Amino acid sequence: MTGAAAESGAGAAPRAPVLTVDRLSVDFRIGGHWVPAVEEVSFTVGRGEVVALVGESGSGKSVSSMSVLGLIGGNARHRGSIRLHDTELLGLDHEALRDIRGKRISMIFQEPMTALNPVYTIGRQIAEAVRCHEEVSAAEARTRAIELLVKVGIPDPERRVDSYPHQLSGGQRQRAMIAMAVSGSPEVIIADEPTTALDVTVQAEILDLLRGLQKDLGSAVLIITHDMGVVADLADRVVVMKQGAVVEEAPVARLFSAPQHDYTRRLLAAVPRPPVPGTEPPVPEQEKPTGATTLRVTELEVEYPGRLGRKGFKAVRGVSFSIDRGKVLGLVGESGSGKSTIGRAVVGLSRATGGSIDVCGTDVTRLSGRRLRAFRPTYSMVFQDPGASLNPRLSIGDSIAAPMLVNRTTDQAGARARVTELLEQVELSPSWVERFPHELSGGQRQRIGIARALALEPELLIADEPTSALDVSVQATVLRLFRDLQDRLGFACLFISHDLGVVELLAHEVAVLRNGEVVERGPAGEVLTGPTTDYTRRLVAAAPVPDPVQQAERRRLWREMAA
Repeated sequence: MTGAAAESGAGAAPRAPVLTVDRLSVDFRIGGHWVPAVEEVSFTVGRGEVVALVGESGSGKSVSSMSVLGLIGGNARHRGSIRLHDTELLGLDHEALRDIRGKRISMIFQEPMTALNPVYTIGRQIAEAVRCHEEVSAAEARTRAIELLVKVGIPDPERRVDSYPHQLSGGQRQRAMIAMAVSGSPEVIIADEPTTALDVTVQAEILDLLRGLQKDLGSAVLIITHDMGVVADLADRVVVMKQGAVVEEAPVARLFSAPQHDYTRRLLAAVPRPPVPGTEPPVPEQEKPTGATTLRVTELEVEYPGRLGRKGFKAVRGVSFSIDRGKVLGLVGESGSGKSTIGRAVVGLSRATGGSIDVCGTDVTRLSGRRLRAFRPTYSMVFQDPGASLNPRLSIGDSIAAPMLVNRTTDQAGARARVTELLEQVELSPSWVERFPHELSGGQRQRIGIARALALEPELLIADEPTSALDVSVQATVLRLFRDLQDRLGFACLFISHDLGVVELLAHEVAVLRNGEVVERGPAGEVLTGPTTDYTRRLVAAAPVPDPVQQAERRRLWREMAA
């Protein structure tokens, strides 16, 4: 039963619970004190039911789900009850929990690249999971691993069984993780943000796979996510958490049509709505006079050299587009389409092997050495992960000031004044200047990344998936801030994203990439609501919408296109 088909009334017969969480509280010992993370949380998951646990970062959803399998650190204490049927899980010793993990309750982690062992093939890892719970030979376990790879839709499973995690795409790694999770035919599957890092088409495939496996196995599924489109697509029932407590629980259709709690209403209101094909494009805002073209990319090619005599890989093939001052071009496409490679080529982090990149009339592909360093303040970049792109040893004030001091555009006093101004522009207190990145939330770190990128008042900004890892409410705040800054400062922007709702909200034009080539380009509203190529139509149909009824129809259309 999918979310779209879930019972929205109060008269549905309750399903017998497989997993029962009753008045669960979790505290962590920090600095000699017990700090509450989860307080009095209760919910159930029935056989064949999908329950979504939603809420912002810090709401306690991951702590609650990890407690089921005893995966919380040693500095935690638990109160309450977690039962699998009549078996109490809290307080079980390691051996008893080991018999349950993977066999009766399994977990699909958010990032398979860190959850899978990089030094073993995926076949060996799946076979090991099989042998943990079944008395089979190594050969039989390998055969079972291949069967599981077939079940989760990995192409050429006889060959892929001997692949290492780094040799698979993100979607294939997630499929391998799912194969491992279902190897013991578990009664409960816990999926922690299983599609967060995936593009929309791969996400649609993974959700379809989870839905099919759940139906075949009859497993209870607990999915942890902040993506309300995923909730609408997959869930039967929704449990909403805020600051460690449950604030609302309802069948999925009722929750989306008539949310009762203010927090739930705010969560739903913050979600960018993906475009709906066939609808009228939004009426464009009154056009402002534009200046000269800030970025012109002409017949760009980027080829990565092969190793050990192998042929190189051409990631970008003859791509051309332009962006005028004050405009935003959204660059969309699946993972591997060349989006990020183009952005990196514009700022010189990837070398163009053909074509030209003109920034404010200067072909940056012909610059090097001192001339390139002198030109670099003209453009800047906001990265996807601010936690990785900010130096953890520098205060946020020093991080923002660094571009000004490195490029010698001002002295120390001028840099301090500019840092104060920039912090105010991104709506953070100037008193935070001495704080370090680890002391800030993800959304606050991304604001620092934006402030640093704007420090030299660039003519061109490259934004590479700047909101993909943020909660929906934090994302809404960052997007509003970004839009206000772009409107006020007038920089041109190349906005790279797989979130079509975000692109439609921000971009004036959209270019759709496939296999390193532009397959469609035009005004954002027209391209995303009336796509002309089959590829763009599939891309748009794959994006889940936060509405169970609409999502059921989109899923039907996506399946027809994918057939």
